[in-house]
Amino acid sequence: MRSIFPDPRNATEDGLLTVGGFITPKILLDAYSNGIFPWPISVDLPLAWFSPDPRGVIFIDKFNVSKNMLKTLRQSNFHCKFNTRFKDVIENCARHHSKNFSKETWITPEMIKGYCELHEHGNAYCIETYNKKQELVGGLYGVHINGFFSGESMFFMEDNASKFALFTLLTTLKSEDVLLFDSQMTTPVTEKFGAEYISREEYLSHLQACLKSPKVILTKTP
Repeated sequence: MRSIFPDPRNATEDGLLTVGGFITPKILLDAYSNGIFPWPISVDLPLAWFSPDPRGVIFIDKFNVSKNMLKTLRQSNFHCKFNTRFKDVIENCARHHSKNFSKETWITPEMIKGYCELHEHGNAYCIETYNKKQELVGGLYGVHINGFFSGESMFFMEDNASKFALFTLLTTLKSEDVLLFDSQMTTPVTEKFGAEYISREEYLSHLQACLKSPKVILTKTP
């Protein structure tokens, strides 16, 4: 099916491709299948869609962590679950970004509603980190299509809780032969797990290969 979006190669130097539209499962699947994602600039401005060049990714077969981090994560008292509290995770991510980065988070109510609907559709996933008291203290959510996973946002209430979620997710993706984790950009945290930048053209090539892979259902509890 032909995409409703312009060719991602036509994005601006900053990665902006187009503005307008809505957040629905159909539109989100179209966007992610073509290397595009929504990133609201403001609740008062039209919705913006991006396809940056270069693109931050983690190749699952190459992901690794340092011995020190691995020791820290293994000595933690955390455990993870998949997909039991998606709305709680995305709402915590919104609060985390609003509190720690800016008063106006890009995870708007429209984004929360749209990704929750995509979760019900079967293509938005979360992984939750719990402490010994069974309290939700970290996690992340993203979009999963066949051999591809796009990480959208993380939050933590206790040190290393989001890192534990990312490590558990990447380990699970590797065991299920998922090929690519799209981080969109690299950060000091994702770089600790092997994130790197590749060109948009290379990213789009890897993405199309991933979309031809069998669908993996990430529902197990590690």
